[in-house]
Amino acid sequence: MPDPIEILVLPGDGIGPEITPVVEAVLRAVDRRFGLGLRLTRMEVGLAAHAVHGSTLPDAVIAAAEAADGVVLGPAEMTSYPPREEGGVSVPGTLRKRLDLYANIRPARSRAGLPQPPAPMDLVIVRENTEGFYADRNMFAGIAEFMPTEEVALSVRRITAHASRRIARVAFEMARARRRRVTVVQKKHVLQLTDGLFVREVEAAAAGFPDVMLESVTVDAMAAALYRHPDRFDIVLTTNMFGDILSNLTAEMSGGLGLSAALNAGDRHAAANAGHGSAPDIAGQDKANPCSLVLSSAMLLEWIGRRRGRVEFAAAAGAIEAAVDALLASPATRTADLGGALGTRAFGAALVQRLGTAEERAA
Repeated sequence: MPDPIEILVLPGDGIGPEITPVVEAVLRAVDRRFGLGLRLTRMEVGLAAHAVHGSTLPDAVIAAAEAADGVVLGPAEMTSYPPREEGGVSVPGTLRKRLDLYANIRPARSRAGLPQPPAPMDLVIVRENTEGFYADRNMFAGIAEFMPTEEVALSVRRITAHASRRIARVAFEMARARRRRVTVVQKKHVLQLTDGLFVREVEAAAAGFPDVMLESVTVDAMAAALYRHPDRFDIVLTTNMFGDILSNLTAEMSGGLGLSAALNAGDRHAAANAGHGSAPDIAGQDKANPCSLVLSSAMLLEWIGRRRGRVEFAAAAGAIEAAVDALLASPATRTADLGGALGTRAFGAALVQRLGTAEERAA
């Protein structure tokens, strides 16, 4: 019998403690149905962890994440954290750095029953996840923002050939399994050295994938093109901040940020991470849409299945996607943000019921 698959669940802040129990219930449902052998462990991060341990990301959590087969990471309320020197470190940023989760994968597609974009959409944004303009995580030590005087603030953007090459490889491999088209998004006529280096490495990687078409679009033109002609695009490859912004646009076009699935992956580790914030304004009110983290967890299962050579994980991920689609197709089984009537817990219960074992569904 295969070894258990260890999944570390980190609820986070705000709505995190409300949506992660839905994810846990969904994972247990597909575990029963497909025999995945999952073992879930929950640990606290964020403000709850800081109150007990003096750190928003205790060392024990980092060690558990390094030992796990996958991580489910709820949203973080980083603006409410104490200063870094008092233990208020960025949970997602630090985990991405420590686990080397260099690829942020953000799919977006049209869904039946929800408002439709101007044309059918089925694309994936592949975002470099470890450097770029993200000054809190792009240096070996310290952060890349500083103030030489009280009137001047500077920020350093880091782009490396190594990081550019490996994220390009991820994008081309994904494109080869889809519609064989990569669009690299850049602003190299302004960011001549950094985006110039990024595009150079992307073009070099493209030589190894002659069956995949590569095009280059500036980020401002891409924002308009995504809205007007989303059907033109398959894999959208870009740097950290551009990818963060564009993926929020495509998530909204797919129905809203509550549907924004995201997987942070590296060569050895991966974390499912909702593509939205902690929404403290609705925390504790049973209003949060758990779909983003649920769909992200389905992506995590698929990633584990590829690494372990276990096709049942892909089947479980597909079942989660299909169950979410079925519930979203009717206003009666949607959450309030999508014009429905269900709260977080009721939506989660409906999802688990739909994911019941084959025997239960046949009864």
